[in-house]
Amino acid sequence: MAELPESLERLRCACGIAPGFTDYRGQTRPLSEASLRALLAALGHDAGHDAADPGGLAAAAEALEEADWVRVLDRIVVLRGARRVPFTVLAPLLPSIAWRVETEQGETLRGEFDPASLPVLAERGLRGLWYVRLALDLPELPLGYHRLWLDKADGVPLGSTRLVVAPERCHQPEAMAAGARLWGPAIQLYTLRSARNWGIGDFTDLKGFATAAAALGADVVGLNPLHALFPADPALCGPYSPSSRRFLNVLYIDPEAVPEFAEAHEARRQVAMPAFQARLASLRATAFVDYEGVASCKLEVLRALYREFRARAPRERRFKFDEFMKKHGQELEKYALFHAIQDHFAAAGNIGGWPAWPTGYHDPDGAAARAFMAAEPDAVEFHCWLQWLAAQQLEAAEAVARGAGMRLGLYCDLAVGPNGGGAETWGEAGLFPPGATVGAPPDPLAPQGQDWGIPPFHPQALRERGYAPFIGLLRANMPPGGALRIDHVMMLFRLWWVPRGAPSSAGGYVHYRLDELMALVALESVRQRCLVIGEDLGTVPPEVRVAMSAHGVYSYRVLFFERNAAGGFRPPGEYPRESLATVSTHDLPPLPSFWAGTDIDLRERLSLYPEPDQARQERVARAVARAGLLGWLAAEGLAPEGLSADDDSLVAGWRIVPALQRCLALSPAGLLMVQPEDWLGMDTPVNVPGTHQEYRNWARKLSTEWPEFMARPALRRLGEALCAARGQGPLDGNQSSCD
Repeated sequence: MAELPESLERLRCACGIAPGFTDYRGQTRPLSEASLRALLAALGHDAGHDAADPGGLAAAAEALEEADWVRVLDRIVVLRGARRVPFTVLAPLLPSIAWRVETEQGETLRGEFDPASLPVLAERGLRGLWYVRLALDLPELPLGYHRLWLDKADGVPLGSTRLVVAPERCHQPEAMAAGARLWGPAIQLYTLRSARNWGIGDFTDLKGFATAAAALGADVVGLNPLHALFPADPALCGPYSPSSRRFLNVLYIDPEAVPEFAEAHEARRQVAMPAFQARLASLRATAFVDYEGVASCKLEVLRALYREFRARAPRERRFKFDEFMKKHGQELEKYALFHAIQDHFAAAGNIGGWPAWPTGYHDPDGAAARAFMAAEPDAVEFHCWLQWLAAQQLEAAEAVARGAGMRLGLYCDLAVGPNGGGAETWGEAGLFPPGATVGAPPDPLAPQGQDWGIPPFHPQALRERGYAPFIGLLRANMPPGGALRIDHVMMLFRLWWVPRGAPSSAGGYVHYRLDELMALVALESVRQRCLVIGEDLGTVPPEVRVAMSAHGVYSYRVLFFERNAAGGFRPPGEYPRESLATVSTHDLPPLPSFWAGTDIDLRERLSLYPEPDQARQERVARAVARAGLLGWLAAEGLAPEGLSADDDSLVAGWRIVPALQRCLALSPAGLLMVQPEDWLGMDTPVNVPGTHQEYRNWARKLSTEWPEFMARPALRRLGEALCAARGQGPLDGNQSSCD
């Protein structure tokens, strides 16, 4: 890349845009000037080639560079261990400054100091003024979110900041801290079949499945993101592109478990009718979730139950709903208003997100949206009520999992971003820049790069808001006493931004404050007693791995990707203690499919190989992988007798599942997740990356009803073997069923 104009380079640095990246071949790829200008535009800076005022770039760079100097205190200060707070004042120094901290717990601490007695961190002259940055040591403060004020001696305020006191590390469950190595099944909730659900796995299924898993010795059930999707457009079923990550997918509600169902004679008659039962039977019978059919049945009945609630709910139940509304406040109101308006436009044939609405509705605080809320309060409250039901049923499932003896319970998943047309981004153009989406640079699996179509957080805007939106996401998704997986944990350090309308290869990395975001993760983790796992697959900068280790965030280790320098599979003993080990993921084929290579056949049918010889090369590599897996098992004495790497049948792939899961269970990894698809010998994936309409992603069900396969003697034997491989014994008087 040619040398950039000085003003452009200064603005790049001030905005945290990387000058390039190192690709999967180890080659440095510089960021082009055109891509830089497009990324700056997405960040809100006019950096076009035809900018009439080149001095405007310099002015923008100066404003960003000087922002931290002209403020006495930064917008947010995060403290871990040390209690030193930097602040900036003009020279000559004031003779005395008073400080005051109002803690989150309601306590007020005060003090006074002479600035001349404090350590000088830095100095700078700006526009004829001389700024001095000093370090103030505060007394020990409790963990939490506090407020610090600095005032002149006469009481005139100098500045204030949000003061965050974070722990050194994330929460470690007591059993795991004592050395226990836990295991459990990882499921996509919608894939669960049962004779009683309405064509999609629901929270009642989750209760039963967790109980059955605990009986096998499992201490955790892993889940796909449970984020709120689009009831008015149920075809938008991707859990990693939700309407809102703050709320839940209402299609997971079990209508028959709603208390109003027992008294709602209208709804009960409707559900009991032969025609309705036939609809449910048809929905249960499909191999893929019929989201439109499920939504039609569930919302029809849930609206009737809401009418019952409005008409006859006991005072205590209504009070609990009101408390839920107060707890979630404006965030819930905005979410519900969005979906009520979307229902309104969907009824008229417009099922798009808010960018497709008339412009008057693009602002949730605008006159049109407020008028709608005033005119349709019940329509808005209905969506609040659905969230209340979903939260109640999820909490009940969490309680059942723990009550069944699970030491971890539920393991939830936080998506990297929301759908650009959903409730989370509505009215938040400053927080979610509309000019860019998130993706990944070119790699062997996607030579053209990836564009996931989801908007990123604006790093400066997020920080200006004291990280409140990010903190809210953590609180909404951390199950108390459970675990949270942060998808693409590298987002805490950098994201690959793709300018709107450009190919992913024209994108670049935009950086975030890793130290601050990791500290917030640790604080919320400790508060919720929640284990944190960072999905660190792909290109992982060393800074991220160092921060994960320092903060006690577990690494996410997938057998297929864990190779040594020679290309062989890493021995189980080499997996890190603070890691989650798994054979596969939702983005990879089930193990029998991987063994047989049917995933290669599928990708070939879907025309996903850009090079004509790529499928053949994949098959050759897969044969090598089969031999490697057998050798891996043989080294631990677990290779199935009589199985040959030349046998690439699905049956052979199914035969190797117990051995592979047992072998991985021998690793020191604190957590092991296994997939029911592998137990069932399935070869159809739940998601094929790189497809949209070519394959029905996020809809494929399990092939067998869960109460049947979870009761199989073979699965009970596997559970016993996994428990034995995990080597668990009595820990502090608390044992799981496999101890």
